[in-house]
Amino acid sequence: MQIDPEKVQTQEETGEPAAVDEVEGRVEAEMKIIEGSAKERVAHGLQDAELEREGERLQREGERALEEERRAERDGGS
Repeated sequence: MQIDPEKVQTQEETGEPAAVDEVEGRVEAEMKIIEGSAKERVAHGLQDAELEREGERLQREGERALEEERRAERDGGS
């Protein structure tokens, strides 16, 4: 069996996103949450209020981004 190159459509031609692109945003958001949580814990141990605020900010940003990714998946998947 041979593939007919005339009948092949690329993801670019169909406008379909690559699977890796679909999860990239989610992974980045989750990493931001993890990094924020780690910073917050370290800051709490060091009693560094500024670092703790930075950790909390990162967690909030990550949670917001993750919710946006999930919303986009739901809206795009319908």
